[in-house]
Amino acid sequence: MSHIKQFQKEFEKESVTTRKMLSIVPNDKYDWKPHEKSMSVRQLATHVAELPLWLGMILNTSELDFGANPYDPTIINDTKALVEYFEKNIIEGRKELAGAKEETLDEIWTLRNGAEIYSADPKVDVIRMTFNQITHHRAQLGVFLRLLDVPIPGSYGPSADDMSF
Repeated sequence: MSHIKQFQKEFEKESVTTRKMLSIVPNDKYDWKPHEKSMSVRQLATHVAELPLWLGMILNTSELDFGANPYDPTIINDTKALVEYFEKNIIEGRKELAGAKEETLDEIWTLRNGAEIYSADPKVDVIRMTFNQITHHRAQLGVFLRLLDVPIPGSYGPSADDMSF
């Protein structure tokens, strides 16, 4: 199976799990954060919802320079808007993967802040890292929600909240 086909398969499967997690964010907890150094629920959930957009950026550019492109996140204030934003970004991610060319995946993609280079890796590895970021931040959001006593849906099987003891 090609890398692109594998990415498409994984993207669809992980989108189901991510959608479940984003859909349970309480509307009255968007400003909550577990620690002063942590992101707020709003920042974290929005980041999870926007990460599918990285697919097009990786596939169609050679770098992201935060020095030239400061991060300007979309502001989301409720769960309905959060899920709608995610759905829009999933459509865009699907489109980008569908148009991707296997032969471009070995090209180097760089993440930098001006002259400081954070990473320079083949696009295939950066797409994998993006999928890992979605999973990582989705799990982080699950911890935030658990601390808020929100029942957590299962990801790769049932969660403790899905089980009856």
